[in-house]
Amino acid sequence: MNDSSKEFTHIRSNDLPSMVDVSEKSVTERKAVAMARIHLGHELAELLRNSGSTKKGPVLQTAVIAGIQGAKRTSDMIPMCHPLPLSAVDVDIELEGEYALIQATAKTSARTGVEMEALTAASVAALTFYDMCKSVTKSMKIESICLLEKSGGKSGDYRAKDAQISK
Repeated sequence: MNDSSKEFTHIRSNDLPSMVDVSEKSVTERKAVAMARIHLGHELAELLRNSGSTKKGPVLQTAVIAGIQGAKRTSDMIPMCHPLPLSAVDVDIELEGEYALIQATAKTSARTGVEMEALTAASVAALTFYDMCKSVTKSMKIESICLLEKSGGKSGDYRAKDAQISK
């Protein structure tokens, strides 16, 4: 057995992967907030501030819908992720200078956390943003995707040190 596998909950004693059994955990209210940051550049930032659209259509609205869809499909994309009954997913996008800031919030009442759904929503929204805008510039950079906060569950609450949560 690999010594490092003791630290990982998704690795069994025979070094094979396994989905964690959460059946004994309590159902609690859980919430997670994640963020993605995209550097747009001056030209694209101005275009979006002025029109909000590219040849492909309304960028922010499409990215929001994609983020919500991504959260709903998280367990289909992340192999060891449990499917969760999401009670809410919100995706907000703000243009700030030459950046787009995407904030995704996911909520559930479940036996396991909703961090992956929030992170997936932010990621998919950022990728969709890129796809919608690549005809204007391909030099956009998705600079970061991170968990800002989470609440609920056995491990308690978490808040990133530099978390800037809107609303």
